[in-house]
Amino acid sequence: MAHRAAHVPGIFIVSAHSFTALFLCVSVAFSSFETVKPDNVFSASHTATAAVAAARDLRYLLYDVNPPEGFNLRRDVYIRIASLVKTLRKEGGDWVLVLPPWGRLYHWQSPNIHQIRIPWGEFFSLTSLQANVPVIEYEEFIAENGGPFIDQVLVLQNYAEGWTDGKWEEKVDERPCIEKLMYSKDKQGFYRGWFWGHEETRARNVTCMSAQGHASIMAPILQKNITVTSVMLDRAETLLHDHYAGKDYWDTRRSMVFAKHLRLIGDSFRAKYLNSSDDRDHTFYNEDWTRMKVKLGSAKGGPYLGIHLRRKDFIWGHREDVPSLKGAVKKIHSLMKKHKLDKVFVATDADEEELKELKKLLPDMVRFEPSLEDLELFKDGGVAIIDQWICAHARYFLGTSVSTFSFRIHEEREILGFDPKTTYNRFCGDTEKECEQPTHWKIVY
Repeated sequence: MAHRAAHVPGIFIVSAHSFTALFLCVSVAFSSFETVKPDNVFSASHTATAAVAAARDLRYLLYDVNPPEGFNLRRDVYIRIASLVKTLRKEGGDWVLVLPPWGRLYHWQSPNIHQIRIPWGEFFSLTSLQANVPVIEYEEFIAENGGPFIDQVLVLQNYAEGWTDGKWEEKVDERPCIEKLMYSKDKQGFYRGWFWGHEETRARNVTCMSAQGHASIMAPILQKNITVTSVMLDRAETLLHDHYAGKDYWDTRRSMVFAKHLRLIGDSFRAKYLNSSDDRDHTFYNEDWTRMKVKLGSAKGGPYLGIHLRRKDFIWGHREDVPSLKGAVKKIHSLMKKHKLDKVFVATDADEEELKELKKLLPDMVRFEPSLEDLELFKDGGVAIIDQWICAHARYFLGTSVSTFSFRIHEEREILGFDPKTTYNRFCGDTEKECEQPTHWKIVY
């Protein structure tokens, strides 16, 4: 399946502290509320594409998640939906996963940066994703589908009554909508909604379904009961992983290779500011993830401490497992001394006031701080990936409790072959009596 090129070479500037570095690379890319009372979800009579679907048997699965969810949780949901597509294809259906464009996320708050309708190719290698499951960008779906129409939207929700008798069981049923939805009918009878910022997109039908179970619970519904060509699962985070931390999980996770231009930026930054390179650090990387298999403990890492210090909404909630800045700096100094490291790379969402305090307390810290021009190229999502890539190559990593940003770094380091003792670590809260460390989810090939 052919795909349009997502990037072309270019020149850009990256700055760290007061330095400016020149690198070669990349990147050009480009309401109302109502409770929906849909037609019969199991009928294809309302769509003209049913005959086309029967003729070529090619079907498209789209999905979206709860708007407040962040970048790294959305990456986790992708793994769940990719597993569902694998199940559908094993059962004989020619399903293709349509990648939901990125944009308008809570943490992407850089001013004057256009951050909607961002294709996956700006952040991840499409070739790598396709080696695991068939995927296409949303723009390509519009072209193949003959227009911005989605036949059926299934809005997933929990059961209003909760678990029956307090017992867990897997089930899925068409149910009345529990919440008012961001879909409304236009004059032509189509449903309008957010649709990742693609205002021209319309749905022919919207239905609420209560679902309780793993992602594959949707397979019989999609395979046997719904005959339309394109189906979108809204609130897809409702579904659980089919095989968390198993081979299927890790195959999909390993296929989520960062876009090459972002990795090159991170590698150049490591070399210039952190005296770090793959040869010296024993962090060997294969562009083809299907051929990459390393022994845990084989990676040494660069001569620096990698830190993810989550702030903002984590401290607003007065969480006891998140340290104060002084508490965090005390732990950082302790680790640098213990591991004989004189440099620390810090990834953080701290505001300007906290950053000033952090720089006073930790004057030798290194951060990736792109210029406005670079930010327009990378977007906030690209900067997050560069931060994660640099943290993933550190001699020792320390993250923040239950942060999906830190979780993704754990996985990246697992893929690179780091000793788990240098990876699965987190800050402790200032008043925590017992500080349980993250679980080691061992990679499965």
